Amino acid sequence: MTTTTSKISTISPFQQRSLDAVWHPCTQMKQHETFPLVPIVRGKGVWLYDADDNGYLDAIGSWWVNLFGHTHPVINAAIKDQLDKIEHVMLAGFTHEPVIALSERLKAITPGNLGHCFYASDGASATEIALKMSFHYWQLAGKSDKTHFVSLQNDYHGETLGALSVTDVAIFKKTYAPLLRPCTHVMTPDWRYANAGQSAESHALRAAAALEEHLAEHHAKTAALIIEPLIQGAMGMGMYHPVYLKRAREICDRYQVHLIADEIAVGFGRTGTMFACEQAEITPDFLCLAKGLSGGYLPLSVVLTTDTVYQGFYHDQSAHAFLHSHTHTGNALACRAALAVLDIFEQDNILETNQIKAKYLNDAATGLLSHPKVVNFRNCGMIWAFEVETKDLQFSHKFFQAGLKQRLLLRPLGNTVYFMPPYIITEEEIDLLVKGTLHILNTL
Repeated sequence: MTTTTSKISTISPFQQRSLDAVWHPCTQMKQHETFPLVPIVRGKGVWLYDADDNGYLDAIGSWWVNLFGHTHPVINAAIKDQLDKIEHVMLAGFTHEPVIALSERLKAITPGNLGHCFYASDGASATEIALKMSFHYWQLAGKSDKTHFVSLQNDYHGETLGALSVTDVAIFKKTYAPLLRPCTHVMTPDWRYANAGQSAESHALRAAAALEEHLAEHHAKTAALIIEPLIQGAMGMGMYHPVYLKRAREICDRYQVHLIADEIAVGFGRTGTMFACEQAEITPDFLCLAKGLSGGYLPLSVVLTTDTVYQGFYHDQSAHAFLHSHTHTGNALACRAALAVLDIFEQDNILETNQIKAKYLNDAATGLLSHPKVVNFRNCGMIWAFEVETKDLQFSHKFFQAGLKQRLLLRPLGNTVYFMPPYIITEEEIDLLVKGTLHILNTL
C-alpha cells in the first residue's frame, strides 16, 4: 500500500516510485514533499546525469568514495573480466586470486609491517572489526580489564552500534545513546579549536598532552585509541597537524594501548599521501580502509593489522580464533575493482598529478579565500573546506539546491562547504566548480 503523498506538482513517475519504495539515508523523507529527488540515470567522468540529461559535477565524490570518476574504463574492464570467472565464493575455508592479490598489494603499500587483511563490506563494519579485534586480543593476552575505548572529540567512525559508540557527532548518536557502550572523547587537535594566536602544531601538541593525561590514569582499562588521521570528516572536515599522530603513536606505545587509524575516508591519496599516517611516519596497530578502496564501485572494506595482533589469535583452540564474519567478505568482483584502482594509481602517477591539481584549485580559489562570508578556508591534499558565516538553519539544504542550479553536486556539512572531487577533474572543471560556488555565495 502506498503511504507517501507528494506535494511536488512536477514530480516524475521515476521520482514517485522512489518516494513510494525507498527510505533514503540521512534524510527527513517529508522534505521530499517539497524538494524532489534527483533521478540519476548515468555517469561519466566527474559528471552525473539526470533523466533530462542535465549534468552535475560530482564535487563530493558521491559521499567521498569516487576516486577516478564514474564508469572508468579500467575499472569497468576489470569487473567485466571477473564476471566470467567467479563473482563470489565464501572466504571461510576457500580463497581466490583477487583477494590474495589485493591483500599482497595492500601489504606492500601500507605503512610499516601491516600485513594481515580482514575484509568486510563497508566502513562501519571495518570499525567494528578493529574494535572487536583489539578487545579480543587483550582478552587472550590475559588483560581482561582492557574493555574501554578512546576517540577524539568530533570523530566519526560509522553508525552501527559499536562504531557509533566511538563516534562523537550528536546528530547521529544522541537518539541511540542508551544502546551504546561508554567511550571517552579526548580533546580534538582540529586547529579551528586552537586558542587565539596558537599555531596548528601547538594546538595539536596540547591535544596530545590531554590524551597522555587521560591514558596515564586509565590505560589499564583502555583497549585502543581510534582516530581519523589528519581530517575529521563528518564534523566539517576538521584538519590537524600530523605531529598529533606522531605523539599519539608514542603515547599508545608507552601505555600499551592499541592505535586504530580510521582511514576509511582519507586513505588512497585524499590527504596528499597514499595514507594519512605516512605524513607522521607512523604505523597503527589497525588500519581501516573502505570508500575509495574500490573506487566507489562496490561495497568493500578491510582492516589491516600487525603480526603481533595476528599471532595473538593463532592457536590450536578454536576459541582463540577471531570468530567474526560477513557474507560478502573478500568478494571477488569488489577485489578486482580495488586491484584496478591500485593499477590506476601506479600507471597514471596519481599522487604526483594530484599535487598539480591541488595547486591549481588553490590558485583558482583566491576569490573564495577572500570572500566576506568565508572563514577557515583550508586544504589538505585533495580535500578543501571552509565555513560560511550564516545563522540560517536551512543553509545546508539551500546551498545544495543552489548548487544543482549551477550544475554542481555539493552537500555542505552544516555551514561547512567542502570539495572532494574525483582525481580526474580537469582544470576547466575546477574553474566551473569555483565559479559556481562563488555564484552561490553571492546570491544565497
